[in-house]
Formats: sequence, C-alpha cells, structure tokens
Amino acid sequence: MAFSISPGVTVSEVNLTTVVPSVLTTAGAFVGAFNWGPANKRIQISSEIDLVNRFKQPDNNTATSYFTASSFLAYGNNLKVVRAVGVNGKNATANTSAATQVTNEDQFQYTYLNNLTNANTYGPFIARYSGALGNSLTVSVVDAASFSTSWGINGVNVSSYFSGTPGTSITANTVGASNDQIHIVVMDTTGLITGTKNTVLETFQFLSKASDGVDALGNSNYYKNYIFNNSKYIYAIDPPSYSTTSSTWGQPTAGVSFATLSTPQTVTLSGGADDQPTDAVLANAWSYFANPDEVDVSLMITGAADVTIQQTVISIANSRKDCVAFISPPSANVVNQAGNETTNITNWVNAIGTTTSYAVADCGWKYMFDKYNNVYRWIPLNGDIAGLCVYTDSVRDPWFSPAGFNRGNLKNVVKLAWNPNKAQRDILYPLGVNPVATFPGQGTVLFGDKTFLNQPSAFDRINVRRLFISLEKAIATASKFSLFEFNDDFTRNQFVALVTPYLRDIQGRRGITDFRVVCDTTNNTPQVIDSNQFVGDIYIKPARSINFIQLNFVAVRTGVNFTEVVGQF
Repeated sequence: MAFSISPGVTVSEVNLTTVVPSVLTTAGAFVGAFNWGPANKRIQISSEIDLVNRFKQPDNNTATSYFTASSFLAYGNNLKVVRAVGVNGKNATANTSAATQVTNEDQFQYTYLNNLTNANTYGPFIARYSGALGNSLTVSVVDAASFSTSWGINGVNVSSYFSGTPGTSITANTVGASNDQIHIVVMDTTGLITGTKNTVLETFQFLSKASDGVDALGNSNYYKNYIFNNSKYIYAIDPPSYSTTSSTWGQPTAGVSFATLSTPQTVTLSGGADDQPTDAVLANAWSYFANPDEVDVSLMITGAADVTIQQTVISIANSRKDCVAFISPPSANVVNQAGNETTNITNWVNAIGTTTSYAVADCGWKYMFDKYNNVYRWIPLNGDIAGLCVYTDSVRDPWFSPAGFNRGNLKNVVKLAWNPNKAQRDILYPLGVNPVATFPGQGTVLFGDKTFLNQPSAFDRINVRRLFISLEKAIATASKFSLFEFNDDFTRNQFVALVTPYLRDIQGRRGITDFRVVCDTTNNTPQVIDSNQFVGDIYIKPARSINFIQLNFVAVRTGVNFTEVVGQF
C-alpha cells in the first residue's frame, strides 16, 4: 500500500485483466505515380471513390499505379498510399517565370505559410500539388473596392456564388480597422480536372486579410490559413497586387486600414509539370513504410515496380518482420510473350536473387477496363493477390490460405496475359511463384499459396507466414506491459496466463493444432534475470493447407466385402 504519514485509508488498484489484443492484418501499403495529391506522405484510402478524389483520374502515365491500388481496394478498405513524384514534377504558380515543387502540406507549412519574405516570387497563389493538372486552375480575388455583381471569369459570372459584398468585419470595426474582408474563387479553366471548362471548383467568402482574423466561432479566418486548411487545389503565398497590398495584408487587425484592390485580381496558374519517379525516388517513398513503430501495415503491394524496387520492398518486409511484400514479374516477361513466359519468369526469379517467407510472387498481369479513359489496360496481379489475403481475413482468418476456389477468385479480370497450363504451373511452383489460372466456368483463381522461400519449411506457405505474423504482433503488443516489472514467478505466471487463452482461441479457430508456452526458471535463469531480460518460449504446431489431393477409385466385384479391400491399394 502507499505510505501514509498519519492514520487513514488508502485505496489502490492492480489491473490483472490484460489480454492479448487483436491486431491489424488487412492494412495495405502502396507507392506509385499519380496525377494529383500530396507526395512523400502516407495517405489513408478506403475506397476507389476515395482514391480518385485524392489522386484524381489516371492517364497513360499513371494508370498502372492507379489500377493496382484500385484492384486491392476491390477486396479491402484500408490502403495507405504514398505518391511518388520525380524531381522535375512542379506545382503550377501564378508567376510564369518561377517553378517550384511543394510535395505536401507539411512542406508548405514549414517553408511558405508563415514566411513573410517570399517577395512575390511565385505570385499570390500556387497549385496545391505538383502536376500538369494545376495548369487548369484560375484564381480570382475581390474585396470591398473591387466586388461587383458583374464579377466574372472567362465569361462566367461568379458573383452569384456569394451572399454579399466583402467589407469590414465586426471584429475589425471594433478595433479601428477597415476593409479586411475578401472573396476568393477557384476555377477549372481548361477542364483538365473536372472534364468541363470553366467549372467553379471552390469559393471562399468573407475571409480576412488580417493575420489574426477569426470567424464567429473563433477559428482563424486569415485567408492564407483558411486556404491552407480548406482548399483542395491551391495555396495562398503572397497578397495579390503585391506592390500595393503587401504592406498591410497579413498584419494584425488593430488600427489597420487594409489596402484594397481596384479591380478583381485574377491569375491563371502555369508551369505545372508531371514527372515519372525514378528508382531513387520510389525507394525514398517506400521508406515511409520502413518503421513498424511509426506505421502498421501488413501487405506491401509493389505494383509494376522493377526488380530493384521489388528488392527494396522485400528488404523492408524482411526487416520489419510483420508484413509481406507482393511482387509480380515485369509486363515484358508475360505480355505478348507466348511460349517464353516460364523462361522469362525463371530469369526474373534469379534476378530477384533472394529467398524469403516475407514475400509472395505471382505469375502475371491481367487485362481490365479503364472506365475513366474507355480503354483496356494491362495491370500487375500483386494488388489482387494482396486483396485476396484481405478477403480471406474477412471471411475466415489470416491463417487460412487465400488460394483456391473458395477464397482465391480474382475480380475485374477480362483475361490474363497468359494462362499457365499444368506443365507450366509445375515449373513455376518450385520457384516459389504462385500460378494464377482461368478455369472454364470457374473464373480466374490464385492456384498456389507459397511464399518466396525456396527451402522446404512450414514457412513456405502464405497461411503459416501470416499466422506467425499475427501471433507475433499480438503477443508482442501484450508483452509490452511486462516491461519494467520484476522477473519473478508472479510476472512469469501472469505471462503464461495471458498467452495461453489466446493460443487456445487460435487453436479453436483452426490456426494451430497444438502449442505450449514455457516461461519459468528453465528459460529465465539467474543469468537471464541478472541481465534484466525476460524469456518466453512459445511452441506452435501450425495448421497446414492442402496443396495435393489423391483420389483413389477402386472397382470391385458385386460380392466383395469392402472390409477385404479397404487399405489394400
């Protein structure tokens, strides 16, 4: 009990109800090229609608990345995406002679948002993200002196989007300031973003020129802050009509008569550029998934990455040891390669040059419809194979195989780049490459469940690897609460009592056939204890998936007793 100086009653609690928690097994990770959106930052995506809203519709340069991600989302709703942009990818700006790359909101906030010395380098606005889409943006600003009911952009009257004329806010008026309010319109001038020219994308009314401006709820209403927090398309950097407004715009409210605009200030952004990421850029983007203490992912989807990046992702999975990398052969190995596919894939496996149970390889690409561009495209299968693991988790558990006719049917497949026959599958499978095959009347099916481990082991099966990942993550999470406790009988018995019910539950759900937990003085010796260590040994007999079925049909004469022949053949 707690020490007390004088008589009294002290109440304390000891919590012995700790349990092994459930862990996330369905979170995907993906790095790719997209037309829009933040780069070098993990973005949570829950559906294809979310994907297109955040990263916009694909084109020929980004379709492979987009549809790999959307293929995974056809099975699950938890994908963390990092957009990779080449060094020559640029944000469109209001200054045609200045180009910049602002990868995400964090970079803008640290570099530009509170910087009062930009000296109008980029003009009043820049596109929020890099890419040619930004060249379609036009931004217009008015205040009390420049607003009129005929305010228009490219023949479109935009004054009707606002409920009144900007002027002086109540807050400004009470502290002797004036003309602090503005309206802003953002338009898709060329239709690159919406498909329709001169579409109004966003409107912001009664924003403040004052750095300390607030709305009726006390939230910042300063136009730079408000645009930063609410716009999907632009950042505000410097005041429009810089030479006449820079001395007052951005100052605290009190006593300031804010400079006004004699006419609407309308700027069209330009200089935005796309740039495909190099291997170095992709490797850097994948580093955002390298730290398991920072981000929890289970399924790393490589898309159309080349061998170098596949090796990088496999290395990350090997290092983390709590997720699996999914890889497909390059399209040049299987698309329009009739008769050469097995040889090409064998060479690809040799080029990967590693063996690991933390990777899963498939054999090809699928042909699917691109509804945004009305064309068909070849897309790697690894997004689907990772998706099948998610589907398996949803209908069974991670320790069930994602292959076969019960859980292994792929979606959105018009045809495969090649449909391996039995002889070709016999070549692929010993290499650790899982065949994907189309069967008449039964669809396209993942027809193997091996990891990329080339030595015979329980861990050469997907279900066993994912079983151990689940067990290790869950028990390790629960074990953290033993840190800094005493290594004595009480703590060791508590650990056994914690882990045993969890493993018994997994056994009941067919994940393991037997287990044993040892945590006593046999493995926690005096030397271990004196080294401030704690050892728990957990022995597992994993359940095995069926890969081969032998059916024996024996014809017997009418008068034969079955007991005479059963077991004889």
